[in-house]
Amino acid sequence: MQFTAQQIAAIINGSIEGNHDTIVKSVAKIEEAKEGDLCFLSNPKYEEYLYTSKASVVIVSKSLELNGAVSPTLVRVEDAYSAFAVLLEKYNEIISGASKTGIDSDAKISATATLGKDVYVGSFAYVGDNARIGDNVKIYPGAFVGDNAVIGNNTRLYAGVRIYNECVLGADVVIHSGAIVGSDGFGFAPLADGTYKKIPQIGNVIIEDNVEVGANTTIDRATMGSTVIRSGVKLDNLIQVAHNVEIGENTVIAAQTGISGSTKIGRNCVIGGQVGIVGHIQIADGTRINAQSGVSKSITATNTTITGSPAYDYKSSLKSQAIFRNLPELTQRLQKLEETIQELTALIGNQNLEVKK
Repeated sequence: MQFTAQQIAAIINGSIEGNHDTIVKSVAKIEEAKEGDLCFLSNPKYEEYLYTSKASVVIVSKSLELNGAVSPTLVRVEDAYSAFAVLLEKYNEIISGASKTGIDSDAKISATATLGKDVYVGSFAYVGDNARIGDNVKIYPGAFVGDNAVIGNNTRLYAGVRIYNECVLGADVVIHSGAIVGSDGFGFAPLADGTYKKIPQIGNVIIEDNVEVGANTTIDRATMGSTVIRSGVKLDNLIQVAHNVEIGENTVIAAQTGISGSTKIGRNCVIGGQVGIVGHIQIADGTRINAQSGVSKSITATNTTITGSPAYDYKSSLKSQAIFRNLPELTQRLQKLEETIQELTALIGNQNLEVKK
């Protein structure tokens, strides 16, 4: 796929310096670009590469003053970084098949399912009984949508996604390959003979608008009621969200985090990778949890940062780490202090004996 400098400028509302017909076929970093590449320059630290770059087209800010001759065609915009992001989004729509419509011949769609306008359903995808699919939804090959599921407008389900029965997805949701929404929560009752009896999981999962779920992430259905992912949440790959969890608006969670059942996470939280959170607790709005932390109790104060396992206040943790690093020196000082005290004690004892004599 290729574009001309003129086409690029039209998409990002830029002005051209150089050949309007210059063709680009791929994107690259400015320090690595070759002929046929498109790149951008926004960080002044990389300006030196502009004068030696072999890129065909470079997006730069209008405010940039050149300090020498350049060979690439320049496209000037108000903000190079933002413009490049817009261009990448447009490019991604094209290469990801976001504009696809129609039903592949080997897809399976229930006669009782309803589909909106401009829907795409890929090969070997399945849409179950009474499922409701909104406008411009893209269901890529091998995806599964269970009975009575609801998929909102402009939502994308990539290859191999599984949306179980009764689950509800809002508009503009993106679910990446291998993710599973609505699998059974981990509910088992211990019996007297040492075995376990499964507790039926009869709830569902509700995912609100503008949520993105990473590859191979699992979101369990509620035992009763709903597991809820609020609007704007971004989940990385390989995350486990247990039954009846609620994640507040615009919270972001990094890979390999596990959230146990019935925990409520507030809005605008930032949770690092490999964080473990126990069940039945509350995490206040704006909480920041550092990677590999273990959260074992509720966080009630808003906008706090915690770390460690068990996790506690970040600033206190830094002070503790500083003390820990100084422990060898502190131990030597303590030993010397003990020796001095012993010497003083012996000296005082000898003086007392002399006085008594």
